[in-house]
Amino acid sequence: MKIVCKKSNLLNGVQIVSKAVPSKTTMSILECILIDTRNGNIKLTANDMELGIETTIDGEIVSKGMIALDAKIFLEIVRKLPDSDITIETDDSYKTTITCEKAKFNIIGKSGEDFSYLPDIERNDSVMISQFTLKEVIRQTIFSISDNDNNKLMTGELFEINDDTLKVVSLDGHRISIRKIALKNSYENKKVVVPGKTLSEVSKILPGDMDKDVSIFFTDKHILFEFDNTVVVSRLIEGEYFKIDQMLSSDYETKVKINKKELLDCIDRATLLVKEGDKKPVIINITDASMELKMNSTVGSMDEQIDIDKEGKDLMIGFNPKFLIDALRVIEDEEVDLYMVNPKAPCFIRNAEESYIYLILPVNFTTVS
Repeated sequence: MKIVCKKSNLLNGVQIVSKAVPSKTTMSILECILIDTRNGNIKLTANDMELGIETTIDGEIVSKGMIALDAKIFLEIVRKLPDSDITIETDDSYKTTITCEKAKFNIIGKSGEDFSYLPDIERNDSVMISQFTLKEVIRQTIFSISDNDNNKLMTGELFEINDDTLKVVSLDGHRISIRKIALKNSYENKKVVVPGKTLSEVSKILPGDMDKDVSIFFTDKHILFEFDNTVVVSRLIEGEYFKIDQMLSSDYETKVKINKKELLDCIDRATLLVKEGDKKPVIINITDASMELKMNSTVGSMDEQIDIDKEGKDLMIGFNPKFLIDALRVIEDEEVDLYMVNPKAPCFIRNAEESYIYLILPVNFTTVS
């Protein structure tokens, strides 16, 4: 095999697929990136058996073939070569020569025949969504998945399609994030749980173009994302997702309308007094015209008042400040509505259309004087 391509094209392609190279594996072939030119295009593939990524790059194929190269070494070589054309040539013993201007590397590859190809997925009935929207929806929900493998379903996100609406849900036991998106077309109803790792990687490699779409295909066990020249295939998480609707309530005793940026900046300032690893709540005291935020830690204390519009009862309630910050950061609205019942019931941050709902459980606290 012999190919010639621009460094920028090759580097971009290698960086995209390397997101599917496992950090630890007992199968050394999975630590490789496959270069396959047998079908007349330069295709790069990586696969960790849960997540697989394939992308096609521009370049000249001098002679066809395929080779599997160690992903880590290959990426570092390409990254550090001059910004010029790179030539990759292999022989029958998998010896691979990578040249660029006056630099020349010789590395030993592996047979491409041993590589684990991506599962073959029938591509009919795709769901179309703009790259920008998918990237945004992931950003606005991914922070509340669990990083604890004890409950596998919590490490993924629910993708539920009802006619022309996509609902994406994530939760970790302390909070729930929900986004609803209007799709351009109506589709058959579907409900799958997509691993958080997959969505995180898709989000990183999605250009996020408003005028370009992502095609999403589903099977019983897999989900496939196709955009530009890239295909991402992932296993789904099996099992029945949590009954979210039972956890949501429209009842409230206290409703607060507040400037989002003011609230976010205030909580952010309060966390200056919290050491890494400390679990100090921010205490919110809601009265008729103002909200007082207090933080008390071993470092010191702070309190600050913010003007609000309030309906209902006065309330004092405590939260993990990080959970409030995570939700507020991804809301685009200038003002937000907070709905609360009592100091032990969840707080809901939602807009009138309920295109976003963030549920945050309060934490116990001792009153700060």
